[in-house]
Amino acid sequence: MACISVNGVNLYYEVHGRGEPLLLIAGLASDSQSWLSVVEELSRHYQVILPDNRGAGRTEPQDVEISIQAIADDCIALLDHLGFSSANILGHSMGGFVAMDCAIRYPQRVSKLILESTSAFCSSRNSALFSDWYSYLQNGMTPELWFRNIFYWIFSEGFFNDTGALQNAVRFAVEYPYPQTVNAFGNQIKAIRAFNCLEELKNISSKTLAVFGREDILFSPDENARVFSRIPGIVVSTVEHAAHSVHMEKPDEFVRIVRNFLI
Repeated sequence: MACISVNGVNLYYEVHGRGEPLLLIAGLASDSQSWLSVVEELSRHYQVILPDNRGAGRTEPQDVEISIQAIADDCIALLDHLGFSSANILGHSMGGFVAMDCAIRYPQRVSKLILESTSAFCSSRNSALFSDWYSYLQNGMTPELWFRNIFYWIFSEGFFNDTGALQNAVRFAVEYPYPQTVNAFGNQIKAIRAFNCLEELKNISSKTLAVFGREDILFSPDENARVFSRIPGIVVSTVEHAAHSVHMEKPDEFVRIVRNFLI
């Protein structure tokens, strides 16, 4: 657990394990701890690097200007700090936007690219949805209700068959000691809405894997597999009985897919 001062923020990060570097980039309203379900197993095989994106977690100040490009610059600066000329980069959702931006603007720094539950741009529907989530916070929705509403969008139908799993997820989110500020959440949404790399996908030279949950209703696996077909040689893997957060719902299968690709 450490921090570095870079690009106007104190960037919090963790490093677990030894070996080939694997940088994990979290999604909207998430930070390094969103990878807890897979960190232990991945760190048996790789040196796993977990930053808190600007605007989230223990990276300060949270209420700072945010863009996908700025988060990508932070990630590259972190690799510089750790002495890595390149790394495998895995991004989830908004983190996938960041990972793609790294591959497009810093191609020599990305050994292999893994995109989980993401797209090359934010759809009109998702843009409106995320803005509504922001409005709920501004208007004082209780944290418990707000997180429950989010979970309806990111977990599969089967997840809700286990009442205990839902209650534990809500409790973890509500009691998390490093909550995101309302302004920081809004700034991350602005960054997502401003990003579109559709035309640059054909320029990605890193070997690329896209992983989707079959039940993802935020980023349709079929539609976005077509979007990512612009990336030369891309491999697509779709996980059954999982939705937007594949690594949380199906951690063992997710790790297996990632490891098979990185071998």
